[in-house]
Amino acid sequence: MRSPVSINGRIERRVERLWYGTSWFAILLLPFTWVYRLVIAVRRTAYRAGGLRSTRCSAPVIVVGNITVGGSGKTPFVVWLVSYLAEAGMRPGIVSRGYGGSAGRNPVLVSTDSHAAMVGDEPLLLARRTGIPVCVCSDRVAAVQRLLKDTDINVVVADDGLQHYRLQRDLEIIIIDGQRGLGNGWMLPAGPLREPVARLAEADLVFSNGQAEGVQSFVFELVPGPVHALIGARERDLREFSGACVWAVAGIGNPERFYALLRSHGIDFEPVAVADHGIIDLERLTSRRDRPILMTEKDAVKYSAKSLTDVWWVPVEVHLPSAAEAAVGERIRAMEAAVSKQNNAESE
Repeated sequence: MRSPVSINGRIERRVERLWYGTSWFAILLLPFTWVYRLVIAVRRTAYRAGGLRSTRCSAPVIVVGNITVGGSGKTPFVVWLVSYLAEAGMRPGIVSRGYGGSAGRNPVLVSTDSHAAMVGDEPLLLARRTGIPVCVCSDRVAAVQRLLKDTDINVVVADDGLQHYRLQRDLEIIIIDGQRGLGNGWMLPAGPLREPVARLAEADLVFSNGQAEGVQSFVFELVPGPVHALIGARERDLREFSGACVWAVAGIGNPERFYALLRSHGIDFEPVAVADHGIIDLERLTSRRDRPILMTEKDAVKYSAKSLTDVWWVPVEVHLPSAAEAAVGERIRAMEAAVSKQNNAESE
């Protein structure tokens, strides 16, 4: 039987094979890549030269993003980072574009009972996991201003705002998917890169989700926690599904990473790769074959199938080596000192 997958999911998988494999069609797209690269370079130069206006906010801004299209483990890293900041005595808030949501250019504060269709799946996950203020808006500057106006935050973490140069930043962290790396090394549309590889050298910190070949970075791991029922408060160990056959729902940028996690725990599964930020009819899925459903945490915030009792989501936690954690702490202290010096200079 053909694995169930949405049409958008099929398109995404084909594009990924183009970017992360060898394809003559990708070569045919290189002229468009050169145009895209020129546009990106001109736009960034305009911001640096002041031709396009950027905004500095009253709180320091940490941007966590990537230079590739698709998933890299950025969201769990943001969860780890804001927890680290809170433990250090800071009051972090998160701003996000809210991909998959309909908030648009109106800043919306995310609550734990918000709907993913409105605010996006990743911001809703972040709000539920961290309990800290989260604001979504296509204009990150407006989102930061809403947080500063209506909450007591004193540091901003911009989730996936690396290319949003209208928002000035005090610290840049780039996340790379170590499993897929930088693909064929070409920029859009011939490859997965949003910006040239040289952009990595400009960031304050570069992390890879697993070892990335040919890239100098700190490496972190994503470790699964107890599996949660979609409805109710039940928990199970992921190893309890070993030997079972399940549906594996992964509406994320790199579903293969979720599949690899299940394989490593001896779980037999049939993949259900929907488009990133997309959804699928769970009841229709189980009507084809009645078996447990395992999904990512990012998927879980989009569903409320109360009639299905055998649906579970798998949380993951970032595990950093001590040297990487120390590097984060050092950069944050340097950021605080630089911001304090600038604020003092402006007040004189």
